[in-house]
Amino acid sequence: MKNIVLIGMPGAGKSTIGVLLAKSLLMDFVDTDLLIQRKYGESLCGIISSRGIEEFLKIENDVICETDFENCIIATGGSAVYGEEAMKKLRANGVTVYLKLSSKELERRIDNIHTRGIAMKQGTTISELYAERAPLYEKYADVTVECEGLTPEQCVETIAEEISK
Repeated sequence: MKNIVLIGMPGAGKSTIGVLLAKSLLMDFVDTDLLIQRKYGESLCGIISSRGIEEFLKIENDVICETDFENCIIATGGSAVYGEEAMKKLRANGVTVYLKLSSKELERRIDNIHTRGIAMKQGTTISELYAERAPLYEKYADVTVECEGLTPEQCVETIAEEISK
């Protein structure tokens, strides 16, 4: 089976849904944010603050490109879509699923914006970041799942139905 790659904004539930989906489909689960932290021995916040956003995005792209994924549910960082090479690699052996939520719901969910390790310029709002990234999520999505009002379990069911088509 191909990999299933989850993309979407921070707070969309990629990691939570990814773990449940992996259990449901008997696949492995990989979180690319954790791969970065393990490789660099530092939190995402620490990497962004010490090296800057541009360097973080390069690191994210490189870590994805150098990792072999097989039979995995892959939860990407929200900024992975900035890495064209990374997205090309992920899509070559996977189905890309965009977990879509409104910016209003994302703002409600994200209460730790400054400690979460989100690659965004200081002073940028979640709404502004959403407006910037949404076209990239749509560009790379093979499947879009509207997650508004759904539980993680309902999202998993919807994804499983969509990818079996």
